[in-house]
Amino acid sequence: MSHNVGNGFGTQVIHGGETKDRGYHSLGMPIYQTSTFYFDTCEEGGRCFAGESDGYIYTRLGNPTTVLAEEKVAELEGAEAAAAAGSGMGAISATLWTLAGAGKHIVADGTLYGCTFALLNHGMTRYGVEVTFVDSSDPEEVRKALKENTVAVYLETPANPNLKIADIQAIAELTHAYNKDIKVVVDNTFATPYLQQPLALGADVVVHSATKYINGHGDVVAGFVAGSKEFITQVKMFGLKDMTGAVLGPQEAFLILRGLKTFEIRMQRHCDNARKLAAYLASEPKAEKVYFPGLESHPNHEVAKKQMKDFGAMISIEVKGGKAAGMKLVNSLKMSTIAVSLGDAETLVQHPASMTHSAYSPEELKEAGIPEGLVRISVGLENPEDIIADFQQAFAQL
Repeated sequence: MSHNVGNGFGTQVIHGGETKDRGYHSLGMPIYQTSTFYFDTCEEGGRCFAGESDGYIYTRLGNPTTVLAEEKVAELEGAEAAAAAGSGMGAISATLWTLAGAGKHIVADGTLYGCTFALLNHGMTRYGVEVTFVDSSDPEEVRKALKENTVAVYLETPANPNLKIADIQAIAELTHAYNKDIKVVVDNTFATPYLQQPLALGADVVVHSATKYINGHGDVVAGFVAGSKEFITQVKMFGLKDMTGAVLGPQEAFLILRGLKTFEIRMQRHCDNARKLAAYLASEPKAEKVYFPGLESHPNHEVAKKQMKDFGAMISIEVKGGKAAGMKLVNSLKMSTIAVSLGDAETLVQHPASMTHSAYSPEELKEAGIPEGLVRISVGLENPEDIIADFQQAFAQL
């Protein structure tokens, strides 16, 4: 892990982990673009396979470039260890399959990224896993749903796409009071470890789509799981090795390492821009409702203030006139790009009901608190006045 390099977040991002290449003294960690690693003797190979030695065997089981990315993410999340995966869904599914099997029970928030919802609602239930969906912004609902066979409580905060906030500390306390072995799993993609550290608040496991802010440049698909060394070993040796095979390649790990160098300054700019855009949207008469944890009008603003360093760069708005008006607004934007994903340098805008959350039926959308006219904005790194001007001209066309 870190080598007495200072505790600042930006310093940790750059210097955390064993960053120096010992072979050729390369300043940047090289891309170890190899599928397999050689041994000098059978005995050495045997020690690696027996787990008595730390040597590399095969890139599906570990690669120096990928391991450095894992060390950095673990350090930023305040975790003992982390596992990299080939996508956010790879990280989430490897985590949940490590925890659950037939006859086990998961409590999950009903408002989730569309594919996570599909995995829990349509995927795991096919194999005998029982799932109860609740509104985790009310900790009492979580408490009521816990059962003898519960193995995990799963939530996102802020949640995708309506920016609902759950009190991580309250949920972790009540869950562990019921049964200390239940793992509280938090998807920290929207907040990132720069803004929120779920493990410090009592959660057991953190998952990420590193495709988003952690990489930050829209050119990688990746995921991470962070937690105790014991649990991450299980995720690597069962969830990733055997169940999903969702391995991250060294090229992607290298790009993440490069993206992380500017992580802190990117997040500061993202958050500053989002605050300015949210202030404008709150005053725009054609925006019926603005969902942004930084606004005092947000129902969970106080919880967000308590557990987040800043409020992130995701904003959702309900446009007056419902679905058609929401789609027209999105189609009228000139600089902002219509695209799913988030956390890129570009401002990205999407319409969840017709795009990312199309796996939800209209009833499920309503139950999850996702209005059909909702527009989700990932605020980018452009100059804030240009982002605001783009939305002003689009609203003018409604």
